[in-house]
Amino acid sequence: MGRLNADPIATFPDGWQLLVSTAYCGEGQFVCELYMAGVEQKERRDLRVVSSLPEAPTCLQAQTSAYTQARHLYPGMAEGMKQPPYLIWSGPSVPSFEPEERSRNGHRRRG
Repeated sequence: MGRLNADPIATFPDGWQLLVSTAYCGEGQFVCELYMAGVEQKERRDLRVVSSLPEAPTCLQAQTSAYTQARHLYPGMAEGMKQPPYLIWSGPSVPSFEPEERSRNGHRRRG
């Protein structure tokens, strides 16, 4: 399993945490998933998907939907749940300028 971008929004008395993961799906769409995470054991964490939510046009809308769903699923923990905004992975660094090209003689020129 790759790295998971997750932010804890609640911790239960037994040490389990409710995590929200936010991802950019492309074309201006975001999605969140809720996970239950068990206590870490030897660099591993027991993760269980609780809920996958529909895509939303903004990051904040996706996170608000996840928060609402979490409050519905765990009403006894709702009072202490962390509210959005949550962590989001911004993705790979993409330059906002045109990359330089090298001519055949090795000199740089703008492309």
